[in-house]
Amino acid sequence: MDNLGISIVTMVIIAANGIISFKGFDDRGFFEKFKFNVGSVRRGEQIRMLSSGFLHADMQHLFFNMFTLYFFADFVVAKLGSIHFLIIYFGSLIFGNLLSLYFHKDEYWYSAIGASGAVTGILYAAILLEPGMSLYMFFIPIPIPGYIFGIGYLLYSIYGMKNSIGNIGHDAHFGGAIGGYVITLILYPSLFQTNLGYIGLLAIPIIILFVLHKTGKLK
Repeated sequence: MDNLGISIVTMVIIAANGIISFKGFDDRGFFEKFKFNVGSVRRGEQIRMLSSGFLHADMQHLFFNMFTLYFFADFVVAKLGSIHFLIIYFGSLIFGNLLSLYFHKDEYWYSAIGASGAVTGILYAAILLEPGMSLYMFFIPIPIPGYIFGIGYLLYSIYGMKNSIGNIGHDAHFGGAIGGYVITLILYPSLFQTNLGYIGLLAIPIIILFVLHKTGKLK
């Protein structure tokens, strides 16, 4: 991808994440009040569905999410505009938390934080818009086509959800990816004419997740 510079909307989102996360680092009461928690959300504290996406566990968590966002946000802004970028960002954040709520609805203690769902949604929007883009991973010295990365990432997320790997909200990542996928196609339906094959390929992990859930094999 070309270096498009950093847009104002991207700077505002990164700044908001930084300010709110730093507040949460120093103020445990604030952190507990606005994190995603199944019991609290089910009691009616819906603000947590959004506010949790601006809290992070530590500097490493914050940096990784904002670093990833920095690389993909302005590509989406350039293609779709700032308003549609924000719709995808916040829609993906909500999708991610909705999927977490769905899978953990009876676990009232379950909590989560981070912009990962929103950032993954932006990543998937970028992949849909330019499925052949080259992505580089730190541990793989060769470029990976965007659609291959997207499929692999979602399959790994399913594996992580099934096996409860690490202290990672794999379901929020997956939900964010679904959000980015669905919202981008709604906003940019011409992709069905230009990238139909890639759209079908990227839908495969979503179908697998649905089948595993319906057959009771996800957990």
